[in-house]
Amino acid sequence: MKMERMERIPVSVDHKPVYDIVMSNSFKGLRKELEPLGVSQKRVCIITDSNVAPLYLEEVKDQISQCAKQVDHLVIEAGEEHKNLDTVRTIYEFLIEHHYDRKDLLAALGGGVVGDLCGFAAATYLRGIGFIQIPTTLLSQVDSSIGGKTGVDFLSYKNMVGAFHMPRLVYTNVSALKTLPPVQFASGMGEVLKHGLIRDQEYFQWLAGHTKEILGMEPQALMLMIQESNRIKREVVELDPKEQKERATLNFGHTLGHAIEKQKGFSLPHGICVALGALAAMRISKQRGLLSEADVEAFRSAMEAYSLPQTVSGLHVDEVLAATKNDKKMEAGVIKFILLNGVGHAYIDRTVTMEEMKAALLTVLA
Repeated sequence: MKMERMERIPVSVDHKPVYDIVMSNSFKGLRKELEPLGVSQKRVCIITDSNVAPLYLEEVKDQISQCAKQVDHLVIEAGEEHKNLDTVRTIYEFLIEHHYDRKDLLAALGGGVVGDLCGFAAATYLRGIGFIQIPTTLLSQVDSSIGGKTGVDFLSYKNMVGAFHMPRLVYTNVSALKTLPPVQFASGMGEVLKHGLIRDQEYFQWLAGHTKEILGMEPQALMLMIQESNRIKREVVELDPKEQKERATLNFGHTLGHAIEKQKGFSLPHGICVALGALAAMRISKQRGLLSEADVEAFRSAMEAYSLPQTVSGLHVDEVLAATKNDKKMEAGVIKFILLNGVGHAYIDRTVTMEEMKAALLTVLA
């Protein structure tokens, strides 16, 4: 794992540069990054939520106002329960009323819910307008802001309606993590640990060995962590931008994690559910002789260090299993399940049975 500090990661699709991931310790560089996008001739609408707006809206709006033709903002209600088509309709109405056209730009300021909503609105308004990501949670900084997957929940089905729509820029202010509630930081760590498990054993070991620095919010440690997770996701996205093959490995922990999340009524943060699903998936990998008990224990220890619960209560195993059948990763009635053939080596498996999933789930259901 390269340990040098990086502040810019370019992302390409089909070998063509599409956008940069820019990492900083403030919002002060945002104006400079926006200028090459031609914002002096564009209107920019900042989409944010009721949690983030009091913290960062005015500062970000000030930065964009210095270079854009016009800046508006729309504040939506925070929470997964608002990640739906009703909220998208609110965004559409605002854009129409303010006469936004295809040359204008949306800016998602917030966590994964805001990024997914804003991205989906951008993908579908006038058949597609540009947008940028300004992620403020760990989960969005290392995962959801990168790669162009956008979407909303439909009824009780997570991300069932969506589109691929690449951002024009991802601008990450690492210092925003200092205002993040501990449970949301833990949620982000669920995805961070997943990156090491699926693709980089050395990175996973680094995460396990630097808990003090990361939990102490040391800027250099946070920057390196976000850089490495972004590097891993960038590599996978560039190989498979539309999730036809390799990119599916990023869904490690998600089949069972999404089912747990749904059965908990989205009351448990996404990254925590992913970590629980990853632990269960590691149990399946171990039963198949692909991982050692020491591998599983190393992940359990990391979960404990980063305040990720190893069990969840109040669920019935058969109901969780039933929820997996509505997973959007189904192909011809078969789940594309992600397993590990050793730490750092994820692969797609289409032979995982309901019996295997049930046995694994029973180890994480209290």
